[in-house]
Amino acid sequence: MSDTVAVKVWGEHALFTRPELKVERLSYTFMTPSAARGVLDAILFRPQMRWHVRRITALEPEFPPGFPDEARRRPYRMIGVRRNEIQGKLASRTVEAWIKEPASFVPYLVDSAGREGAQGQNRTQRNSLILHHVAYLIEASPFLTDKANHPRFRSPEDEEDLAPDTVAKYRGMFERRVGKGQCFHRPYLGCREFACQFKPPGDNEKPLAGWNENIGLMLYDLRFSPGAPARPGFFHAEITNGVLHCDTRSRGPNGEPPVKVFDWEEGGVS
Repeated sequence: MSDTVAVKVWGEHALFTRPELKVERLSYTFMTPSAARGVLDAILFRPQMRWHVRRITALEPEFPPGFPDEARRRPYRMIGVRRNEIQGKLASRTVEAWIKEPASFVPYLVDSAGREGAQGQNRTQRNSLILHHVAYLIEASPFLTDKANHPRFRSPEDEEDLAPDTVAKYRGMFERRVGKGQCFHRPYLGCREFACQFKPPGDNEKPLAGWNENIGLMLYDLRFSPGAPARPGFFHAEITNGVLHCDTRSRGPNGEPPVKVFDWEEGGVS
């Protein structure tokens, strides 16, 4: 897999929401392939290529001083938090009306100060069960799309070279951006408020080799088609020695067959 890239990501909190719950949020115990793809897209996104996540490895995170030893020994840690979520978003025509008539501006308030009810205006408080102190190694490969090697507009600030679109080209771009700490927007672990850090993996990374768990059905990704709603795909997720094999094209590190995404045709990739 010479075209495979690797990046280490870590953060204090992560929330990979399980779709079974409608109101309160509950995280999967492991990063989902769709969340991994989101991290990769934040670092390098081009319409001419897409990311295919091959495997995700749980690493031993760096704990702050004084962190309880008993919690350190667990493969993962869950904590409950209560967060404020807004109930909607402003329409673009509303903002345009404010620009034309500034006197019609009305604040979009999301706190409860001075208003009736504990929820306040435009705000809903929800409990979430999230992961605490996580680190992962993401391994993925870029695949060219049907837009590759087609004429397109190039911004003067675009760092992409004028060479033909190839897998090696985008692999090199990704590795350079990771080495420099560059990203189009800050990567996050499941939810935008849980931003993460990233860097090239080192030689001293410690996988959680003792973690073996059958998670069951896990969200693989969403498939988008013109004129149709997004179609979720699920796969049978199993952690073996801290590694989640999620490659739909190749065998896993221990000889596991390519994973099958249910409700998608054979060989589907993210």
